[in-house]
Amino acid sequence: MLLPDSLRALFLPDSLRTRTTMAVAGLALIFMTAIGASIDRLVVDGVEAQIFQEAQRAAGNYLGTVRPGYTPVPVPKTRIDLIQLVDSHGRVVAASAAAAGRPALSTARPPVDNRMQNQIVCSAQGECVMLAAVRVAPLETREIWHGEPHYLYAGTAEPAILASHRLAFLTAGGIVLIAGLIGWGNWWLAGRTIGRVTAIRATMAEITASDLSLRVPEPPGRTEYALLARTANRTLARLEESVKQQRRFASTTSHELRTPLTGLRTRLEEALLYPGEVDPHETIRDALAVTERLETIVDDLLVLARLRAGDPAAHEPIDIGALVIEEATAEVGGVPVQARACRDLIVMGSRIQLIRVVDNLLTNARRHAGTGVQVVAERVDDQAVITVCDDGDGIAPQDRERVFERFVRLDDGRRREPGGSGLGLAISRDIAHAHHGTLRIEDSPRGARFVLRIPLIPAMHGSTPGIPVEEFS
Repeated sequence: MLLPDSLRALFLPDSLRTRTTMAVAGLALIFMTAIGASIDRLVVDGVEAQIFQEAQRAAGNYLGTVRPGYTPVPVPKTRIDLIQLVDSHGRVVAASAAAAGRPALSTARPPVDNRMQNQIVCSAQGECVMLAAVRVAPLETREIWHGEPHYLYAGTAEPAILASHRLAFLTAGGIVLIAGLIGWGNWWLAGRTIGRVTAIRATMAEITASDLSLRVPEPPGRTEYALLARTANRTLARLEESVKQQRRFASTTSHELRTPLTGLRTRLEEALLYPGEVDPHETIRDALAVTERLETIVDDLLVLARLRAGDPAAHEPIDIGALVIEEATAEVGGVPVQARACRDLIVMGSRIQLIRVVDNLLTNARRHAGTGVQVVAERVDDQAVITVCDDGDGIAPQDRERVFERFVRLDDGRRREPGGSGLGLAISRDIAHAHHGTLRIEDSPRGARFVLRIPLIPAMHGSTPGIPVEEFS
C-alpha cells in the first residue's frame, strides 16, 4: 500500500543523513531498551535477595535468644525493623518497637519440611512489607511452648526503589539520553562524511558544457569518497578533452566543407551571371567533381563518427593474411605491389573495416611510391603484424603522428591527390583501435613504413609457424 506524501516524507525522508540517523537512533533505542529492562530486573532481584537474606539472618539471630520461660523483645540492629513472634492462633507473642501494636505481619504458616519462606505482603492501603516467614523448629517448640507451633516474621517496608516507578523512569531517561547521544553522533559523523559528497555535487552542478575546467575537491587517502572524487576528476578530464576534440573537429569539418561549397557556389553563380561566357557542360563537370569530393568527405565523416561512438560491428574470425593478398591482387595497374603473408593469421574482427584499413594503406602507399610497394603480413608473438612500405620520399618524424589527425594532408599528398578527404588515415587508426590494435609509422631506410598490429585469436597463437605461403607481385 502506498503511503500518503506527508507520511512518506515523515518516515522516508529524502536526506540520507536523516535516514541513517533515524535508523541508528531507532536501533540504539531498541537495544538500550532491552539492556535497560535486563538491568532493572537484575537490580530488583538483587535488592529483594539482599533484603530476604537480611530478614532470614535477623530471624535466626532472634530465635537464638529465646529460651524456655524467657521471650525477649526483639531489638533490631539492621534495617530489618519489623519482627514479630506469633503463636498458632495468630496472636503476637513478642514484637519489635516498629511492629508493636500491629496485627500479625503475615498469615503464612510454613510447613515443617519448608520452614522458611520469603514473601511480599501488601495492605489495603497499598503499603508493602518484604519479610521472611520462619517456622520455629519442632525441638525448640517442644522445649519452650510444649509443642505448640510458633512462627517468626522478620522484614521491612518495601524500599522506595521497588515500591515506586522511580527505577523505571530513571532507566527510561537514561535510555532516551544514550539513544539521543548515539543519534547525534551519527548525525555529526554523517554530516562530515556526506559533506564531501555535497562538495562534489556542488562542484559538478557548476560545471557546464562551456566550461569543463572545474574539478571536484579530492579528500586525502584512499577512502571511497577520495576514490569517487578522483574518478570524477578523471572522467571530467576525459570529457573536457573529448569536447575539445569535438570542437576542433566541428571547426575543421566546417572549414573543409565550406571550401568546396564556396567554390561550387562561385562556379554556379558565374554560370548564371555570364551565360554567354561560361561553358555549362564544364560547370556541370566541375560541380560533379566537387559533389563527389563532398560525398567522400561526408561518407568518411559518418564512418569516423560511428567508430568514435563505439558502434558495435559484427566480428568474426578472419584470416588477415589471406585478406591482405586478396586486396593486393585487386589493385591492377599503376605502381606494382609485392605482397607476402604467413599461414593462419586469424584475428577476430569486422571484415569490412579491416578491408578498409588495408585499402587505405595500399592506396596511400601507391600514391607516394616511386617504383613499388611491399606488403608483409606475419606473426610476431601473439599479434598479426601487417607492414606496408613504399619507396617514396617518406614522412618526416615530426609529421608521423600529425598525419593521423582528421583533415590533415601534407603538401605532397595535396599535390598528388587534390580531391582527397584527409580522413583515410584517421579512420584507419580508429579501426585499429576498435580491434584492440595499433597503427603507427615506423622508421624505414627509404619511403614510409606503416605498421598495423592486431591481436591474434588466442587459440591460433601456437598454430603453424610464420612461413610465407602466398606471394604476389
